[in-house]
Amino acid sequence: MVSIQSRYTVFPSETTPNEKLFSLCEQIKLRTHAPLLYVFKPHPHHDTSSFVNTLRHSLSQALTIYYPVAGRLSWIQGGRWELHCNAKGAQVLEAICKDVNLDDLGDFVPTHLVSQLIPTIDYDVPIEDTPLLVAQLTRFPCGGVTIGVALCRGSIDGIATMRFMNTWAKLARRQNVEVTPCHDRNVLSSYKAHSGLHDHSEFHPPPPWLGPLGKDTKVVVAIVKLTREQVKKLKHKGNHDSTNTTSPGPGSQPYSTFEVVSGHLWRCVSKARYAGKREQPTRLSTLVNCRGRMRPPLPENYTGNTAFPTVTPTCSFGEIMHRPLSYAVGNVRVALQRVTGEFVESALDHIAREKDMNLVRYNFHYPAPSVLKGPYKGNPNLFVVSWMNFSFKDADFGWGEPLYFGPGFMDSEGKAFLMNEAKGDGIIVAISLEASRMDAFKKYFYGDIDEGSLISKL
Repeated sequence: MVSIQSRYTVFPSETTPNEKLFSLCEQIKLRTHAPLLYVFKPHPHHDTSSFVNTLRHSLSQALTIYYPVAGRLSWIQGGRWELHCNAKGAQVLEAICKDVNLDDLGDFVPTHLVSQLIPTIDYDVPIEDTPLLVAQLTRFPCGGVTIGVALCRGSIDGIATMRFMNTWAKLARRQNVEVTPCHDRNVLSSYKAHSGLHDHSEFHPPPPWLGPLGKDTKVVVAIVKLTREQVKKLKHKGNHDSTNTTSPGPGSQPYSTFEVVSGHLWRCVSKARYAGKREQPTRLSTLVNCRGRMRPPLPENYTGNTAFPTVTPTCSFGEIMHRPLSYAVGNVRVALQRVTGEFVESALDHIAREKDMNLVRYNFHYPAPSVLKGPYKGNPNLFVVSWMNFSFKDADFGWGEPLYFGPGFMDSEGKAFLMNEAKGDGIIVAISLEASRMDAFKKYFYGDIDEGSLISKL
């Protein structure tokens, strides 16, 4: 059991600009917080009791550089919000876990005790009073520590979050920081173009579940791992299927690790959910960092949210299960390639014209509990998020490189995070599914790599 010992509000160490930032991209995000967990093994030469003071002091310095993180969201006209850089500060919690050690947490599956390592955010308070950043330092009897971070999705994306966290860590090590973040949200909004060339199906309601609900719809989370050799097998399988028109083909770039693993996940989840309806529609959704896709490109140091949603064409369970792996993988590529600079310009215009922000803010994220209206009705879709490019090893707060980095909490059915294994040997997948589907998913996830398709048993 984790027990909170102290709570601190941390303000920027120097006076920061008092300004209001508005971004069209941030209107489609949720006000909820992304849960990041950093795990650090015991350090023989460090005193855990004073570590919280190091974190508070260095965070105060980091908030001077990344001052929007110390602000608050506030509602404006039309159900939209803006980020008020009012230096209200971030929060740091100090906690202890007396009953277990880090080794007892195994693979850090983000449920039960592990989820207690992430700060709890009270969404019943007004949005203007909700901190954008809350961090929790938890000390363990073995001498190890975890830093659980909750960062508001409506203010920052994953790429900017990593840069902020690595800056904070560098300051905690008392090193000089030479960064000049770009906080100007107009840099992205200025790309808005009056264009009707794109359908923007990513904002349409997702395909509904057609069959009866499973025996146990409680959401459970698992962490599954692919070795480097298993990833290599999957990539060979996805890239060398000459019987399918969705294979890359001569002259095309081979399918990437993300494309192949996502397609493999989609097939395995569809098989695990299959209940006799081959016509069941399904789609895979993901997020794309658009910094380098704009023309001209956005500054790499842009700190706003540039993660735009995209979806595959809607397929059927029958197509995903019975066609080769490259069919699912090829559709993942279609989703990624549609996000061009022109597509983002059109999406910005679509968001600007939308009168009901709930349509663009909530449809993409269904069935996340924060957007559910009424009881859970099943889910045939999959939402895959890549954390493979996150440079978490730089998050050394003076305690050494993180032993583990990943999501600290997951409660949305049909969501998966892809991460690089800490030692570079393969891919880690954290996935949440209905409890009655998880065992079947694991069987297909590993069985299909070596044995080929198992659909003959369906």
